[in-house]
Amino acid sequence: MQSLLYSIVMLISRIHTYFLSWNDSIENSFTDKELHFIIIGLFGVALILALHPLFLWLAKTGHTMVISFFYVFTVILVITFAIEIGQGYYGTGIMEFDDVIYGISGFFVFFAIFLTIRGIIHLIARLAGSKDE
Repeated sequence: MQSLLYSIVMLISRIHTYFLSWNDSIENSFTDKELHFIIIGLFGVALILALHPLFLWLAKTGHTMVISFFYVFTVILVITFAIEIGQGYYGTGIMEFDDVIYGISGFFVFFAIFLTIRGIIHLIARLAGSKDE
């Protein structure tokens, strides 16, 4: 998990460096704020175009838990990084990448426990002849 997140961070860093060098090479350079506005805005729309059909399909096929997982995982990722960045910035704790790894791992473990309990409840309901899910 740690190597995956590190690889993602390094990829983002390389992409950031590319856009900075591209921006330096054009005649009308964008400010840092303008670059963030354009790049993140376009990236967000690209993600919507890529993920919306997938989420529509998941919703139509009754896999809304997968959609919930994607959303919550994204929020957990943002929160764990925000906590660590906040600790480093404000000096309220020690900013450690391992804390992010442990936090995300905790979400995976507890989500697996939740899915197991949910699966058992659905199995019992099915065996009892109930159609509630």
